[in-house]
Amino acid sequence: MLKIIWLNGAFISIPGCIAQSYLYCASGSTECYLLAAMAYDRYLAICKPLLYNKIMSQKLQYSLVIFCWMLGFTSTLITMSLLTQLQFCGPNIIDHYFCDLAPFVDLACSDTSVLEMEIFILSFPIMVIPFILILVSYSCVVIAILHMSSITGRKKAFSTCSSHLSVVIMFYGSLIIIYLVPSSSQTLNKMISVVYTVVTPLFNPFIYSIRNKDIRAVIHDLFTLQPIHNKN
Repeated sequence: MLKIIWLNGAFISIPGCIAQSYLYCASGSTECYLLAAMAYDRYLAICKPLLYNKIMSQKLQYSLVIFCWMLGFTSTLITMSLLTQLQFCGPNIIDHYFCDLAPFVDLACSDTSVLEMEIFILSFPIMVIPFILILVSYSCVVIAILHMSSITGRKKAFSTCSSHLSVVIMFYGSLIIIYLVPSSSQTLNKMISVVYTVVTPLFNPFIYSIRNKDIRAVIHDLFTLQPIHNKN
């Protein structure tokens, strides 16, 4: 992808393009599931704080992460298997900076109706259902916050959700614009694609890490040229 951006175009084989499309779709699907799992975590932390440590055990955390990755990389296998059966006989030029699924399928000269139907059906368990779970979780969170009598408690609860919510807005906002809002500008689609393929993964470590007190202390010591003291 970097080579294509740097050289303003490059050659890639059809199997290579399918592999790139699979990694992109699988990673995006995994991100949807992980965001839903994190929304459930925020729901437990705010709505059921006394039961949080008991429910969100280390075993459940590992199980959720493994399940999200496995589901993300297996749910797109059907799409890729159908993609390998397509025939490409026209001008094989993708007007994009990577092998995105939609412009790649548009190049096929064989019937793509079955693949398009499968993609539409699969979008519900991959995108729609996790998004609904996120909305339900945050609806419960908002209701719980509004019932708090302490202003300090409300600010702390909103602060707990702000990092995850900002990632959800960036990720799903760009996906909705790309796949649900009709747009005739391919240039606009490519620009928005940068948000959920590059910007969101790039900012993830910063958004979540800066909220960690220990990491903030280390950053503060580095920039103020002060020695890092061992609390132990």
